[in-house]
Amino acid sequence: MMDAMVIDGYDLPDDGAGAADQIGTLLLRVADGDRSAFAAVYDALSARAFGLILRVLVDRAQSEEVLQEVFLEVWQSAARFTPNRGQGRSWVLTIAHRRAVDRVRSSQSSTDRDVRAGFRDMDVAYDDVSERVELKMEGRRVVDALATLPDAQKEALTLAYFGGYSQSEIATLVGAPLGTVKTRMRDGLSRLRMEMGVDK
Repeated sequence: MMDAMVIDGYDLPDDGAGAADQIGTLLLRVADGDRSAFAAVYDALSARAFGLILRVLVDRAQSEEVLQEVFLEVWQSAARFTPNRGQGRSWVLTIAHRRAVDRVRSSQSSTDRDVRAGFRDMDVAYDDVSERVELKMEGRRVVDALATLPDAQKEALTLAYFGGYSQSEIATLVGAPLGTVKTRMRDGLSRLRMEMGVDK
């Protein structure tokens, strides 16, 4: 059963599609500079966004930094939210996921530079370093392959594998029937295999 909560005068359900629709309405007010609407969006979604970011980054301190970046971006770019193209909750969580992945890529680049410097400056076992570099390159291939998918398939797979959402939760978040979400995920996985040259 869904409980309602009132945040700064805005009546929001705790979960479900109704909350997502109200988040969209609040984002339109945020775009006009409404600080109380922004506070309501933050209160409604910060815990969920933090959970998503933490699943991607694992590191709590970095996750807290990224969460701040996410809501700064929400405040600064709320005018870019268009209700007819998706729900407000999904829009905010997509920003959170993108920021988390950007942080992972940045960390990977830094690590890759360190590994290259290690080859030059230290006498290390080649096999161990080679294996770590190979794993990082494979992860990058997955991220690059994911970027080639249509937006709907990419969103479904991202929410499932990076966000940890079930198919029914994804259907609620994106406002699509469960069967449609299952099809998007199946087709997206099939395309990922082809992009990566995996037979099965």
